[in-house]
Amino acid sequence: MLSFKRAIIFAAFFLVAFILLRRSHASADEPEPFRKPPPKPADLSSEHAGVSHDPSTPSYTPSEDSATKDNTIPAQNVLQDMSKMSLYDKLAYQYPYDVETKFPAYIWQTWKWTPASGEFNFRDQEASWSMQHPGFVHEVITDQVAVHLLKLLYAPIPEILEAYNALPQPVLKADFFRYLILLARGGIYSDIDTFAIRSALEWIPESVPKESIGLVIGIEADPDRPDWKDWYSRRIQFCQWTIQAKPGHPVLRDIVSRITQETLKRKREGTFVSKEKSVVEFTGPAVWTDVIFDYFNDPRYFDISNSQGNVSWANFTGIEKPKKVGDVIVLPITSFSPGVQQMGAKDYDDPMAFVKHDFEGTWKPESERHIGETN
Repeated sequence: MLSFKRAIIFAAFFLVAFILLRRSHASADEPEPFRKPPPKPADLSSEHAGVSHDPSTPSYTPSEDSATKDNTIPAQNVLQDMSKMSLYDKLAYQYPYDVETKFPAYIWQTWKWTPASGEFNFRDQEASWSMQHPGFVHEVITDQVAVHLLKLLYAPIPEILEAYNALPQPVLKADFFRYLILLARGGIYSDIDTFAIRSALEWIPESVPKESIGLVIGIEADPDRPDWKDWYSRRIQFCQWTIQAKPGHPVLRDIVSRITQETLKRKREGTFVSKEKSVVEFTGPAVWTDVIFDYFNDPRYFDISNSQGNVSWANFTGIEKPKKVGDVIVLPITSFSPGVQQMGAKDYDDPMAFVKHDFEGTWKPESERHIGETN
């Protein structure tokens, strides 16, 4: 039996232990406003200071996308009135760009019929993309489906739909669709008459972090000849039959804005393209090339304060390896135009040959640029 003195000691011990445990539990359940706030993130204002405009260096500065945003995650996104925004800003708001996300595992193609139709004539080409990209979502979109898909994606921006419906030729709509689907969903777009030689997982060099790249493009033409203007629209021309992108990329935002505004202008004036050359300049590789070069020289994304001149065709002519310019990878002509036997392009079995484009299921621009050209 415990003595009275020992009983008092045990009682005091249990009382103190109970009080300590209760205080500890209360501290763990203390309401959030009364806790000590976490330390603030370090100032990122000088993160991109002094970046060179040399196109071989990673000089991308996403000033309007992520460089100025806080590291904290807001409770919810504030809805904004888009009625007073420019078209460019509407697209940026609707489809924001985050370079650090993964490339979406989508493959987008368009044609008159789906592979389920007996009239579909590109089974080998279409199958090559599925074989090289197991696990990817692979869609062949018909013109009828494209209309409804774009209504779903661009309902908040009706001028996009108005422009798409106003385009008078299927080739114009096909060009516009590739930019629209990549802007909204990202992934890979490739013309239906294009074989996938190597997986897109091999397009970006292993030395380049994929979270630093948002757009992968290839050189279509590099005509180092005095009469190049007789054959091509630009001295260096980037191809648009195969493009890989993350959704919301500024290049896609810009080209969608340009085509939409030009289309609505021509609609009001009642004038549209009448020659193939106009198609190239309107929605094709000429305007695509112009937009990319404008992006490379845009002070919103690149620090050009110490630049010795604009990035131009001279920075890409004759390249044989991928070249990184900010968040863009530019592939050499062999990658998307192998086997043309000119302009330095190597054959289909070269390690840098990634796709083979046949110009069979698409409009053949600029006198079938690579086919039948004389040296």
